[in-house]
Amino acid sequence: QVQLVESGGGLVQAGDSLTLSCAVSGLPFNMFSMAWFRQAPGREREFVAHRSWIGPNIYYGDSVKGRFTISRDNTKNTVYLQMNYLKPEDTAVYYCAARRAMDRGTPAVYDYWGQGTQVTVSS
Repeated sequence: QVQLVESGGGLVQAGDSLTLSCAVSGLPFNMFSMAWFRQAPGREREFVAHRSWIGPNIYYGDSVKGRFTISRDNTKNTVYLQMNYLKPEDTAVYYCAARRAMDRGTPAVYDYWGQGTQVTVSS
């Protein structure tokens, strides 16, 4: 059974940093690309970051570029999202997702999803 379990969310102030983790089990982690998406109330799910399982294929959404960093530890089957200089508009439920292909895509092309973790940034 494939499981993606996010953790690390919480309530922070604008300008703070936060690191999210996503522990993956039930699939060959080192052969899956991993991504982070987020969804705020009343809005569509938004792409945040993607890192392929091989090569330098790393992508960021425009709204987080330069502030967020995606990384992965294949020895721990875990993907991370380091978030710096958080803004109130970063408030959302953050989801990790996995797909076999290397490139990023819309939410529909990711095969597996976590349950999400809430990040709230106060002004």
